[in-house]
Amino acid sequence: MAVDPGFREFVLEQLAVVGPVRARAMFGGAGIFSGDVMFALIAYDTLYLKADETLAPNFAAEGSEPFTYEGGGRTTQMSYWRCPERLFEDADEMRLWAGRSLSLALAARKPAKKAKTEAAGQSSKRAAKRGPRKTPGSAD
Repeated sequence: MAVDPGFREFVLEQLAVVGPVRARAMFGGAGIFSGDVMFALIAYDTLYLKADETLAPNFAAEGSEPFTYEGGGRTTQMSYWRCPERLFEDADEMRLWAGRSLSLALAARKPAKKAKTEAAGQSSKRAAKRGPRKTPGSAD
């Protein structure tokens, strides 16, 4: 499932309408990222955009299908749908559809490590306010 370098560059040019994007090789295909958020992928030289239950009907109405793969004796469907071909001819439409996918990916991302670290720091501060824990056999 290697990605044709020319197609990868073409996709990056097309998706630049939403801002700086980059491709990263993943599982024989390529993930398309804006910053640290993946909002599209290339598999079998086909572009797929991230979708959820609100966006998927729009893709289905265009005749698109979700990205699926075989593994472990079953077919798995991912939340990425084939980009309608007509979008490659209309930068405004590509901006709209890719922008929605990017917004969805941004909203769905997991909290950053910094937030987890800050939360752990708050727990440490609360523990410090309580004072040292008494252990069995310790002197008061």
